[in-house]
Amino acid sequence: MALKIRLARGGSKKRPYYRIVVAEATSPRDGRYVEKVGTYNPMLAKDDENRVRLVEDRVKHWLSVGALPTDRVARFLDAAGLFKREARNNPKKGLPGKKRQEREAAAEEARKAAEEEAASGGDEAAGEDAS
Repeated sequence: MALKIRLARGGSKKRPYYRIVVAEATSPRDGRYVEKVGTYNPMLAKDDENRVRLVEDRVKHWLSVGALPTDRVARFLDAAGLFKREARNNPKKGLPGKKRQEREAAAEEARKAAEEEAASGGDEAAGEDAS
């Protein structure tokens, strides 16, 4: 039984409210859970103390038992000092796709070839005019 500490959505349309729950990894997002260990209200200001509420001793217990937090919950636990979240690094995220890189490389080759041809053709033409 793999356990996750994750968010279960509540609230109405356009007014989200989340319960931070410990649930089996196979259970539905808003379905059955083992224990509620906190709440998250994204409608509140970021500096509001009630935005994220955790029952710290229960979170510590579930982490010690082997429950893994999802990325969003890991951010909350890291801010509370309960879990160390490693920063992610994806240096390729901002790069263009493979096809675009191929198009740009082909365009660069064509531009260089045109410059070389113009440079070599211009020198020959200048030499012929001078003689």
